[in-house]
Amino acid sequence: MTENTSESKPTIRSALDRARVAARVAEENRGRDVVILDMRGSTPVFDYFVIASGTSRRQLHAMSEEIDHALEDDVGDRRQGIEGYDESRWILLDYGDVVIHLFEPETRDYYALEQLWSQAQRVPLQEKGEG
Repeated sequence: MTENTSESKPTIRSALDRARVAARVAEENRGRDVVILDMRGSTPVFDYFVIASGTSRRQLHAMSEEIDHALEDDVGDRRQGIEGYDESRWILLDYGDVVIHLFEPETRDYYALEQLWSQAQRVPLQEKGEG
């Protein structure tokens, strides 16, 4: 007898789709200045950065936990690493080809990733025709 696979684990989407899921979740958790950078022309290490700011340690933790939940449970991706969670000034979530950076505003200004990687294209947070 074969098991019904209609409720099987979700499949991993493209890196851009997963970056957009992370960006959407950051926005839903009141993340500010959410940006997706296409890093494919800049480095062979990863494909996309998602960058967002939060106003408090609590908000940064909520964003990181909700992004992790959405990518793992809803999309089927697994986080490969996390940095900065305890300090909560810059939380980095590593999903291999997608890296999410959640910052306090002052820390984001100091490290200025958008300027450091200024040659990277900004990607719309939604596909054309989406909400």
